[in-house]
Amino acid sequence: MSKKIWTLGLGLLAACTAALAQDGGAAAAPVAAAVAETAAVAAVPTLSAGDTAWVLTSTLLVILMVIPGLGLFYGGLVRSKNMLSVLAQVFVIFSLITVLWAVYGFTLAFGGEGRFFGGFDKLFLMGITHDTLSSAMKTIPEYVFVAFQSTFAAITVALIVGAFAERIKFAAVLVFSVLWFTFSYIPMAHMVWAGGLLAEDGALDFAGGTVVHINAAVAGLVGAYMVGKRIGFGKEALPPHSLTLTMVGASLLWVGWFGFNAGSAGAANGIAGLAFINTIVATGAAALSWITAEALHRGKASMLGAASGAVAGLVCVTPAAGFVGPMGAIVMGLIAGPLCLWGVSGLKHLLKVDDVCDVFGVHGVGGILGAILTGVFCAKGLGGIEPEGYSMAHQVWVQVKSVLLTIAWSGVVSLVAYKIAALTVGLRVSEESERQGLDITSHGEVAYTR
Repeated sequence: MSKKIWTLGLGLLAACTAALAQDGGAAAAPVAAAVAETAAVAAVPTLSAGDTAWVLTSTLLVILMVIPGLGLFYGGLVRSKNMLSVLAQVFVIFSLITVLWAVYGFTLAFGGEGRFFGGFDKLFLMGITHDTLSSAMKTIPEYVFVAFQSTFAAITVALIVGAFAERIKFAAVLVFSVLWFTFSYIPMAHMVWAGGLLAEDGALDFAGGTVVHINAAVAGLVGAYMVGKRIGFGKEALPPHSLTLTMVGASLLWVGWFGFNAGSAGAANGIAGLAFINTIVATGAAALSWITAEALHRGKASMLGAASGAVAGLVCVTPAAGFVGPMGAIVMGLIAGPLCLWGVSGLKHLLKVDDVCDVFGVHGVGGILGAILTGVFCAKGLGGIEPEGYSMAHQVWVQVKSVLLTIAWSGVVSLVAYKIAALTVGLRVSEESERQGLDITSHGEVAYTR
């Protein structure tokens, strides 16, 4: 930062000196030359310690979202006999995907210039050194960008497990995760964030409404159908075993989401600050609107409702975080709460699906809402930051197209990936194993001892 300031100061000093040495229009040429030289120097990628520190911190925050945040959130929602199975799935998926990201995920997502996939120029992170600056976030080391993006890939795959929890084979989870990561997450990330098809179309997705939430939610919905309903679903109560842990998990998700959203600015700047405040207010608004709707409909406002509403707000504001103003974010959160409440109740009933942790009802519905409303509230007149040549009707249509493509792409890839897992290792555990619980039958241990 100090280097940039000195460069700019010297450039301005040279311009002023040239202007004083001449009079009239003759001063314009050296002034223009000095300004052009200064701009050229400023355009050269330069390492920023502040930006690097912020993205490193954001990476840690996203890891906090996954382990332990997502693990505890989902773990509290299942029965105690399946608590460790969910934790194991989240933990191992994070480990697996971060390794695959370094091996081939990063280059296929952010290397090359294809419309659906990148290239192999950075396979095994070839060509990247400690001195290499990121071409996407120009003021931070490329290793930091690789690490930051690896956490997005990992949490996206981990989100899916909440839909088919309590009855799937651990081996099937791993087979599916590798296939879906390779053929759904990577191309979606490239299409939206690395100059691919949706980026060319002008789709706005600041931190993952399509790439992360809709993508994962559709995969979860397909999985819930293909694995089938839990034994006793719809016939007996299958309540969460610890809403305390779910609340702790939701709180860690909220904290970690600041890295998710504000970190996506790629710098410690005003856009990061905008995404930060939006992540606070949209989440709070959604939690309040969810429990209000819940109280009006059911007579009581629940802790689970508040936690679920908060997650709905986080999901909804994710694609919009750096594009909309705080008032727009509040409105988005207020809409997301009741709509996602309907998603986990009315819509879930219509779909007749056993989505244990309501992955589609919250991440799918909230993600779709957020992606579309981003096209509305990015309008300058509504306090947002308009893209060049902005037209609300056109941008909303672009956002709708990105949502439809994401649903179709993830749906097809998910169907094929589950089929392959079913043919190779089988999808579902035996009835006896399911009744006994996956903790002991799949992992040989239990979450709680008596």
